[in-house]
Amino acid sequence: MPTPIRRPTFDDMNLSTGKRARLHRLMYEHGPANGTLMILPIDQGLEHGPIDFFDNPDSLDTDWIYRLAVEGRFSGIALHVGLAEKYHRHYAGRVPLVLKVNGKTNLPPDDEAFSSLTSGVEDAVRLGADAVGYTLYVGSPSQDVDIAQCNEVRRECERYGMPLIVWSYPRGSAVKAKGGVDSLYAIDYAARVACEVGADIVKLNEPKWEPEAATKSPKPYNALTFDDLEGLRRVVRSAGRTLVLVSGGSKMGDEATIHKAQIAMEAGCVGLIFGRNMWQRPWESALSMAGRMHELMKGYAQ
Repeated sequence: MPTPIRRPTFDDMNLSTGKRARLHRLMYEHGPANGTLMILPIDQGLEHGPIDFFDNPDSLDTDWIYRLAVEGRFSGIALHVGLAEKYHRHYAGRVPLVLKVNGKTNLPPDDEAFSSLTSGVEDAVRLGADAVGYTLYVGSPSQDVDIAQCNEVRRECERYGMPLIVWSYPRGSAVKAKGGVDSLYAIDYAARVACEVGADIVKLNEPKWEPEAATKSPKPYNALTFDDLEGLRRVVRSAGRTLVLVSGGSKMGDEATIHKAQIAMEAGCVGLIFGRNMWQRPWESALSMAGRMHELMKGYAQ
């Protein structure tokens, strides 16, 4: 097994007292509780509509998702304010909350990607959250407004001592013309942007090497070949002193899900933010997968 890249420490990240306390709860008091993270996101209802719940109708019940977060011993659950208002009270203290403060539907084309605010950092504090999540679309024609809005959220996070997790996603025709949203060029850029705009943690997709798409990327990316581990290691380095979470994406088979998690941790990521690869499974299968993730994470304590 390759030696993992050393992850940034709280001291490296120059965290305020409030951020340090909240990240400590997420990383050392819940989930694997060894300096890694297992986040269960359930923001897909806004982003994709009800379609994602068809594979497992039980998951349409947010109580079902919360029970999975508690019994599967996740580090936190990520969702929008409407669900947090209606469901989190019963589970407060049992699983940390990551409040997602912006979002959009998938009805407009990606070329117009921009996520408006759905709540704010004050809401996160009021609801007892331990972090906020913000989606930033790198390369979108609306990125000027997006970065400015992200900056206001960042300032509020600093004011309240709230960790900021940026969902950093390449989007737009300019990105597609330079290799696509899953190219190493695009995801490496997204990692660096999150670090530069002040994210404490960045959520990223795994870069994919596809020969035809790679040739469209700018130099030197157009000449690089890499496997899954090499691609993610480069991205982790570009993120600097920002911790990296890998997104699970669409549902995969069991072994593919475990493989993705293994590669993420070997590459130096702090953990996983797997949603559909957890709650689109039936209850026993979802709990089993959470248990397998816990076993995997034991080897990456910090």
